[in-house]
Parts: sequence; C-alpha cells; structure tokens
Amino acid sequence: MKNPYTLQFGKEPKNLISRASQITEIEESFREDDPVQQVYMITGVRGSGKTVLMTEIAKKFRDDNEWIVVELNPRSDLLKEMAAKLSSENTLAEIFQRAKINLSFFGIGLEVTGSVPITNIETALEKMLDSLKKRGKHVLITIDEVTNTEEMGVFAGAFQIFVRHELPVFLVMTGLYENIDALQNEESLTFLYRAARIDLKPLNLGVIAGNYEKAFNIKPDTAKEMARLTRGYPYGFQALGYFTWENKGDYTKALDQYKQLLDERAYEKLWSEMSAGDRRIAYGIASSKSGKISEIRDILSLKPNEINPYRKRLIRKGIVNGDERGVLKFTLPLFESYVMDNYDA
Repeated sequence: MKNPYTLQFGKEPKNLISRASQITEIEESFREDDPVQQVYMITGVRGSGKTVLMTEIAKKFRDDNEWIVVELNPRSDLLKEMAAKLSSENTLAEIFQRAKINLSFFGIGLEVTGSVPITNIETALEKMLDSLKKRGKHVLITIDEVTNTEEMGVFAGAFQIFVRHELPVFLVMTGLYENIDALQNEESLTFLYRAARIDLKPLNLGVIAGNYEKAFNIKPDTAKEMARLTRGYPYGFQALGYFTWENKGDYTKALDQYKQLLDERAYEKLWSEMSAGDRRIAYGIASSKSGKISEIRDILSLKPNEINPYRKRLIRKGIVNGDERGVLKFTLPLFESYVMDNYDA
C-alpha cells in the first residue's frame, strides 16, 4: 500500500484531517441569497494547511454547475488572467459571444464580429460577470499566498467595484500573517480590512491520535504520544506519519528524520523571516522551563512592557500560543530545539 501521508507543501494528502467547520462557514456564507461576505482571507504559519483548505473549498464549489472556480497566480496580471480563464471554457465563451463581449484587444482570442473590442479590462470583466449573473452563475476566485503587490492592489480595487455593483463574484485568498496584514492595512483597500478572516489553529490532538491509531494499528497510548509530538501542526502531522509509515509503523525510528525535515523544510524559512527581536523572545521561550512570561523576562532581562509587541506578533503569526494567561509556549513541534541550536546572541 502506498504511503498515505505527504511531505509536499500545499498538496492535498490522501490521509487528510479536514477543517470541516471552516469549510462549512465559507460555503454557507457564499451560498446565502444575499451574502454578507464575498471575501475570505485564510492565514496561518507555513505548513498550517492554508492551501489544502482552499483546495477543499474550491472542490465543493467546482462540483456545483452554478459555480465557476477560477484559480489565479498572484504574480500575474490578475484581471487579464481572470478574463482569459473565464473565456477559455467553451460554454462560457458562448455566453460571452452572445452578449457581444469582444476581448480581442487583450489578445485573449474572444472576437465577436460586428462588435467593437473592449479596451478596458475592468469594463470587460464587469460585462462578463453581468452576463453570467443573468444565467444564475457565480464565480469563485482563489489566490494562494498573496502579497501586497501592485498587481494585487489593482485586482482588489476592481473586485471592490464588482461587489459594489452586486455582481456574483467571490474571493478566497491565503497568505502568511504579515502579508495578509499588509493587504488589509493598505489605505486604498479598506474593504479588505472588513473581510472575513480565518486564522488557522492547530489540529485537534485527539483526531490526530485517532488517525494514527487506525493507520498504523497501534495502541491508543502510542497514538496519543505521536499526536503530542506534532502539537497539532498539520505539516508535522503529515511528516511524522510519513516517516513512521516508511519505518514500518515504528515512530521512534522516525524521529530523527522528522526533526530534520521540520528544520529544513519549515523552520529555516520561518527563522529567516523573524526579526532580531522576535528571535530573542523565541530564545527566552525556548530557555524557559515553565513558559511563564515573568520567567522569560528574567532570562532576557526585559522590563514588563518590552515583551508585549513581540508577544503579540508571535501569537498572530501562529508561532506562539498565548491562550493561557501569563504563559507563552510554541505551537510548533520541536521548535525549542531549533531555536536553541540556531539562536546567536
């Protein structure tokens, strides 16, 4: 039997723990007769399952004939790519041709005899979306790993106009905390600040344990110990499962490979993106036995107010859990070890 776990970021694994509540929230919101939300932003640390969640959502709507799902590359001319992908489907192209929407100016190839070419891409998309609206169609756009670029700004501005004109267009975007935050705080894109946002939390350890128990036919206590080693980190769940499978179900033989993979595939990039201040606080957390903020401050010789900005940012990034009052602990498995090995005072 083939290994049901995967080491590849963004790929939907065969052995998947679905985030059913988030999927249901977005699906029900978009399918309302008069939807309050037409934009969802999914954020979380690398390996938290943002892309997999978005893929699951897209599948839900792709199975519905009334919905058209368009995946866009965040580094492309988003508006032109959207028009090109919509017009590339034969059934949709026929709808646009009947509506006399001539896109030949953009080199897209949808030319209508006797109709003047449209020279503004926003105008073209408005006409396309309006023609789909008249036929009871809805368009779901998905964009993975967005950043605050000029292209994204232009697209978001146009999308805001589409929503204001009551066109049936919906958007799901994924991104790291700092990239989503930069977009939402862009002065010209205030409507994104009000967009619904889903911050991905760790997976339930009980569900992970149940998955491992069934996959490896192991005792519940062993499965629980494996689950604790993942801390609910989705990429950790997949990685430990993958290497345990390769080691004939013996997770103890998989631990060295598990740690090395987390370090190389996830933590090196994460560490490189952290500020010097973030790293210092991380070192304090890793050095603390209790995780208490008072102990962390003592280790780092910090005043009470000096830790707060970093604490808030690390929590928002999904690196640190601050649910327990006065305590900071890493959400990522074995991250203490990585910090201690790599922190350079």
